[in-house]
Amino acid sequence: MKYIVVLADGMADNPIPEWDNKTPLMVANKPVMDELCAQGQTGLLKSIPVGLHPGSEIANMNILGFDPRKYFPGRGVLEAAALQVPIRDNELVFRCNLVTVADGKLMNHSAGHISNDEAGELIAYLNEKLHTEGVRFHQGVSYRNLMMLEDGKTGVFCRPPHDHPGESLEDLLPDAEGAAEKTAKRLRLLIKHSIEILSEHPINKKRIKEGKAPANAIWPWSPGKPGGFPTFEERWGIKSGAVISAVDLIRGIGGMAGLENIYVEGATGLFDTNYEGKAAAAVNALKKVDFVFLHVEAADEAGHEGDKDLKKRVVEDFDRRLLKPLWQGIQGLHEDVALALLPDHPTPCALRTHTSDPVPFFIVKPGLTPDDVQSFDEFSVKEGAFGVLSDGEVLEKLFE
Repeated sequence: MKYIVVLADGMADNPIPEWDNKTPLMVANKPVMDELCAQGQTGLLKSIPVGLHPGSEIANMNILGFDPRKYFPGRGVLEAAALQVPIRDNELVFRCNLVTVADGKLMNHSAGHISNDEAGELIAYLNEKLHTEGVRFHQGVSYRNLMMLEDGKTGVFCRPPHDHPGESLEDLLPDAEGAAEKTAKRLRLLIKHSIEILSEHPINKKRIKEGKAPANAIWPWSPGKPGGFPTFEERWGIKSGAVISAVDLIRGIGGMAGLENIYVEGATGLFDTNYEGKAAAAVNALKKVDFVFLHVEAADEAGHEGDKDLKKRVVEDFDRRLLKPLWQGIQGLHEDVALALLPDHPTPCALRTHTSDPVPFFIVKPGLTPDDVQSFDEFSVKEGAFGVLSDGEVLEKLFE
């Protein structure tokens, strides 16, 4: 038996009044998703442990069976692992967004999805201007980058920028108590200094002239120091596996779990991602390994943009351009494959951030008697055979 988990990041949503209180999953044309749902068993998953922040890092680790309460090392550490960035013993590692600030507010977590080339030039400029302050930066993808702070202390509290669009900058700056306060103060000064130097950069002046959001500040968050967790084989007994994602966070989790990272040309993590290429890569991977984790980010980004029509379109693209060729390819393998499909967390368009609400899922595999659920959405699966699961229980059911 081969296994694949298809993770549609942030695809779950809340009822939308303009759509008669239906969600994007309910109004989208998604025949393949619904057909697979009708062939399998369904349920809801509590992907966020009680008391933890509903971030993708927490949800994806939890879905894969690595208890984030025990093993989460910080998002920056996971992304550094994906980028193979060496971390020095005295460094605290942060995920560092390039963001847009205006009128004393944090306006946009992605600086309008700044291009890689523009981001690379700004990251190089930050290294040139701020290296004397005990900090170094490493370019990731678009607005998603890394920052390493010398002699930084754990215990500092940093707010994820995608959770606070339009809120007061002063209210969101890092803070801490006790020994970490000195680190928090350094971070506050670095953010303010970055605004001074980035606001005058030619790239941002050009972006403003073109009507685009400037990348006029850094936003470090999710700090941590390197630490390990069990491999996927140690956790589940599955000897070989692969991860397909455009997001460094997911690649980092995969790498630390001993899974192979497969890179797909044109996979962007955005609405223009190479759906077909990801599907083909997953089918090819299943010929060689026992487990594939196929992650697609686009719906999450649509939710963060607060664009319900875009999210509906993303669901339809996902169904037609990824799920259809993926399932056709699986049928051509001539061996048994078990498939699970689910979001990691909701990203409601009305809120533009993640929530901890349970997410819908289905599992299709040989010998599994279908339940009566015929369409895949947040409400229909409440009648599903699996009921409500939590933590790594979806994989437990998949591997049974």
